[in-house]
Amino acid sequence: MLSKEERVHSVFEKISDQYDYMNDLISFKQHSKWRKDTMKRMKVQPGNQCLDVCCGTGEWTFALAEKVGTQGKVIGLDFSQNMLNVGIEKLRKRRTPGVSFIHGNAMELPFEDNSFDFVTIGFGLRNVPDYLQTLKEMARVVKPGGRVVCLETSHPTVPVFKQLFKFYFTYIMPVFGKLFAKSYREYAWLQESTEAFLTKEELKDLFKQAGLSKVEVKSYALGAAAMHTGKKQQ
Repeated sequence: MLSKEERVHSVFEKISDQYDYMNDLISFKQHSKWRKDTMKRMKVQPGNQCLDVCCGTGEWTFALAEKVGTQGKVIGLDFSQNMLNVGIEKLRKRRTPGVSFIHGNAMELPFEDNSFDFVTIGFGLRNVPDYLQTLKEMARVVKPGGRVVCLETSHPTVPVFKQLFKFYFTYIMPVFGKLFAKSYREYAWLQESTEAFLTKEELKDLFKQAGLSKVEVKSYALGAAAMHTGKKQQ
């Protein structure tokens, strides 16, 4: 039986070519709006140093690069080389300055302590084997006064919508995966990881356990997704 890490790696290696298209499809393009709102709240400044953990194909990596400008630096890290290859191809076409991609493990970040102004993770935390260890690593490499930011699927609490959301993720999304990406099993896994993930309050507590303070939470789409951000003490 495959471990969670092995299964997740297999999933993302397979769906990399269709990942951006399917993200737009299954979220009805809402994920980019949630990211833009999160970015507004972050207030990234020109010259900042940023790390995007579980960067996938690099969409948040490039969004950060737009904010830090030519004087800043953004690194996208992922453990799926196929996903990174999509990001690297985007970089080749866009020629965005200050962006680099590296292969690495979110639970053992290959960086010195206090290296980045912002460390982000977008729709990737639910896929790591140890949520707290990943947050601790993100907190370790962020600078004092810097912020760790997570944008992730969550659990709606509004009656009726809660049931509709579960029905959509359980039955409709895997069918979309089969029809449009020939990947029913892989999109069934994404449903499983969403169902098994933490509530907003549980994730807020993990941020605090990781040593982060002033933890803020913002829900999107009636709780279908949420932003969590925490500050490293100076």
